Amino acid sequence: MSKNRTAGKKQESINGIKDKTKGIIFILLAAFFFSTMSVFVRLSGDVPTMQKAFFRNIVAAVVAVIILLRSGGPVTVRKKSLPALFLRSAFGTVGILANFWAVDHLDIADANMLNKLSPFFAILMSIFILGEKPNRIEWISVAFAFIGAAFVAKPSSGIISLPALVGILGGFAAGTAYTYVRKAGLQGVRGPIVVAFFSTFSTLVLLPNLLMNFTPMSGRQFILLILAGCAAAGGQLSVTAAYQHAPARDISVFDYSQIIYAAFFGFLLFGEIPDVWSVIGYVIIIGTAFFKWYLVTRKG
Repeated sequence: MSKNRTAGKKQESINGIKDKTKGIIFILLAAFFFSTMSVFVRLSGDVPTMQKAFFRNIVAAVVAVIILLRSGGPVTVRKKSLPALFLRSAFGTVGILANFWAVDHLDIADANMLNKLSPFFAILMSIFILGEKPNRIEWISVAFAFIGAAFVAKPSSGIISLPALVGILGGFAAGTAYTYVRKAGLQGVRGPIVVAFFSTFSTLVLLPNLLMNFTPMSGRQFILLILAGCAAAGGQLSVTAAYQHAPARDISVFDYSQIIYAAFFGFLLFGEIPDVWSVIGYVIIIGTAFFKWYLVTRKG
């Protein structure tokens, strides 16, 4: 009996390591997709922010629905999971709008840094919503990653302002949305359903503004926004899978890899060369992520 119990615990530990590893891989993929989305949005030029957000979400909704239908699994959602889906969608929509508004009123670096408060809030809200309590090492890991992000962003004096408060709201809303993603996953809701529900919800919320304030676009801008929507779909599917496989305390620090991707794309496409402070930030972020990965795989 004791041998069976020991074998069961060992298998459970192995499964835990596999789930956490999958969570890390998916969160890294999500960061890559969202960085790519930001590039396409920036390249699209002077299209109004709300219009960009609409295309970001409607394309993601179509992609998610197609994946959902092709998966062949059940599309129904149990009644008890509806609150988590609605709250994920509501907080996610607020997060997108707040972040886009902050980008329009702050330096991009400042807005991005504030958006990277989401891992803090994901861990914090997981305590209240899911009862997943982080330990001291996990808090320190996220704190160091944020310090690294601050080195890269180099926030200006304008960071204390109304747009900054809106940016903080965006980070809080995104982190809370990720927490409800995990709650929905723990309740058995499949990833494509979560993404389709959120994307459809946010598209409907943004539709009235689009109809009243539509701005004509060039063919190039339209294609870029379609590509941004595809990248957003990849990001949403990946981040949903990530938080369904592992709790925020184990994987949220890896979300900061988005800053590394952004630096790469900035250099490759826009000729933006990082300064010494940015390099220090990259070292801190990568070092913290590696240290966290080591702890996750070691402890299981």
